[in-house]
Amino acid sequence: MTSTTQQSRYRVDGMDCASCAAKIDTAVRRLQGVEDVSVSVTAGTMTVKHQGDDTLAPAIAKRVTGLGYKIIPLPQNSAPAAKEDESHACGCGHDHHDHQAQGHDHKDHNHDHGHGDRGTGSHEHAHPGHSHDAHGHAATVAGLHGHDHGPNIGPWWKSAKGRLTIASGIALAVAWAIGKLVPGLEGWIFTAAMLVGLLPIARRAFMAAMVGTPFSIEMLMTIAAIGAVIIGASEEAATVVFLFLIGELLEGVAAGKARASIQSLTELVPKTALVEENGKTREVQAESLSVGAVILVRPGDRIPADGTILSGESAIDEAPVTGESTPVRKGADATVFAGTVNGDAALRIRVTAAAADNTIARVVKLVEEAQESKAPTERFIDRFSRYYTPGVVVVGALVAVVPPLLLGGNWGEWVYKGLAILLIGCPCALVISTPAAIAASLSSGARRGLLLKGGAVLENIGKVTAVAFDKTGTLTEGKPKVTDIVGLGRGDAEVLRLAAALETGSNHPLARAILDRAAADGTEVPSVIDAKAIGGKGVSGTVDGIEVFLGSPQAAADRVSLAPEQSARIAELNDEGKTVSVLVVRGVAAGLLAMRDEPRADAAAGLKALADAGIKTIMLTGDNRRTAQAIGKTLGIEVKAELLPEDKQRIVGELKRQGLRVAKVGDGINDAPALAAADVGIAMGGGTDVALETADAAVLHGRVGDVIEMIDLSKRTMSNIGQNITIALGLKGVFLVTTIVGVTGLWPAILADTGATVLVTMNALRLLGGKRRRIEA
Repeated sequence: MTSTTQQSRYRVDGMDCASCAAKIDTAVRRLQGVEDVSVSVTAGTMTVKHQGDDTLAPAIAKRVTGLGYKIIPLPQNSAPAAKEDESHACGCGHDHHDHQAQGHDHKDHNHDHGHGDRGTGSHEHAHPGHSHDAHGHAATVAGLHGHDHGPNIGPWWKSAKGRLTIASGIALAVAWAIGKLVPGLEGWIFTAAMLVGLLPIARRAFMAAMVGTPFSIEMLMTIAAIGAVIIGASEEAATVVFLFLIGELLEGVAAGKARASIQSLTELVPKTALVEENGKTREVQAESLSVGAVILVRPGDRIPADGTILSGESAIDEAPVTGESTPVRKGADATVFAGTVNGDAALRIRVTAAAADNTIARVVKLVEEAQESKAPTERFIDRFSRYYTPGVVVVGALVAVVPPLLLGGNWGEWVYKGLAILLIGCPCALVISTPAAIAASLSSGARRGLLLKGGAVLENIGKVTAVAFDKTGTLTEGKPKVTDIVGLGRGDAEVLRLAAALETGSNHPLARAILDRAAADGTEVPSVIDAKAIGGKGVSGTVDGIEVFLGSPQAAADRVSLAPEQSARIAELNDEGKTVSVLVVRGVAAGLLAMRDEPRADAAAGLKALADAGIKTIMLTGDNRRTAQAIGKTLGIEVKAELLPEDKQRIVGELKRQGLRVAKVGDGINDAPALAAADVGIAMGGGTDVALETADAAVLHGRVGDVIEMIDLSKRTMSNIGQNITIALGLKGVFLVTTIVGVTGLWPAILADTGATVLVTMNALRLLGGKRRRIEA
């Protein structure tokens, strides 16, 4: 009987550099029953895939604590890891691949026959009643983002590393003072001071060697310090240990900053909420809100949960989440996100996601998982460091032994230089150069609604030379708007008033477009009597005692005779890719309403920014050719229309065969084959499960201009990584030369390593504050 594979997740306290992560990875991976280990320095987490054996958890904890780290299990669904991955593939309870196989390109369907296409309304992705409690990540996120943030809590001097560093510093100062008073005891006193800091380091080095990492940084430090005491340099040995501890402490502070950058997103969500029950409101903890609950959000308050507005209209400040400076006006049926700020009016909101599953919590979880996914450059540096560290030990040994043996050099002088080379060779700065920059970029992107799932995606997206866009919901808003009102014997306002009366209460996309236009224009909508939908044709009723009909031109032509100029005007609007509905009043054509799914406000500017960067853009859509060409002409983009999902996949493949590196931007469902075929698949969405979990990356806030922002972020990151590697290797090279020629010794060597690590980390953290490219609509 085979045991089930499980996935356990832990927070690891005190893991502040890539070398720490490598030691933990190696140690845990060697345990019987462990199948895979993923360690994220910046998230401070470890995920272990293992066989379903209850005895393994204590063994994992014992091994990690033996290395000198604190390990805290995080709540986790007990479902098998493989199954959990499957459940995340689509957040809507059905297999979207089945839809692809059938060729249902729902989202690109254009309502080209007026109201005759009511059965094929656009898909709603928010799943208002859909709870994710069954998903494995709900409890995980709760554990990650509660009050136990490990290394992020408390001032540095209260941490274990802080206390050890302070103790070592005090011991060094006391030794220096006693040494001045009693010079004869200097050697012993400084050796004792050195041991205060070295014993914990040596213990970690020994434990790491026992579980598969003999050439750890702690081992190099231990050899160098003991060697220095043996050759009579005990004062320098104590100083080196103290500087090493300072370097570790600074690494911890810098790692904490990187963690805090993404964790601070969770602080945007208020702790309490006002729940409506039986006509009364009461204050509850925001984390206790359940899906379907109705909450009241007062003007100026932060919204405590993802939800849909039931009543009220207000300007929502989404800057804390999206970085947008202009508040967005939202009313009934609009989606709002936890952490955004309600502006000028009270809102009643129905909760659509539990606290552990709101947009911010899921973004944080996905970013932390992404930080466990290594980029090609990072994997190369890891492999390089595996050979680099033993190589440093060999070089140090040769420098210490060869000159005295073969060239008659002084043993004390050359052993001292060999020990200094061991310290110069500490690979801290080198191994952290890439993950620090990637983690900072992933966090920076997430804060702006740019979700990149791992270092490999971040690295690849900067190499993109062509971007293929879906149309509906990607380049366009995804819902029709009234673009033209043409009065035929009646005023435009009267045409809109009568049409809105007929459509009152309907949720059809075209009906919503008319009602939204009426609301925007402040039109007073009269009541309707005997309203009824006429299947495939339109809707009729009595308004102000008058018989009124609204429907497609074909249905209207069955009721009235349209003049040639009226038919010509309808054809002209159709040629612009617009759906036309005809209003018939008392048996006479009274007006036309033209509707079209309009481009997003920043679509043209976003496409221009890509073109200016030398990136080819193309629209791939299943929509009819006339509508697609009209939108393409407006936006200035090449168009390929009336495509099935497999056609989009084929065209992406053709672009790749032309030597282009292709990004595909779509909604994450009906574009799944093309998203998978592209070098980078980018989902365009409003924070839904599909947008977050289908593709390699997601533009959470629906801005076309965010695609060029992702590319810019990738290029800045790769440039930063190059700078970091240059700093790390450059300083080592300089001090290697100065040490061999005798200019510098032990403590400048460790200071150089510590300095390089801190410089590299601080340089990477600059990416957290990267400037946004402003795409003007």
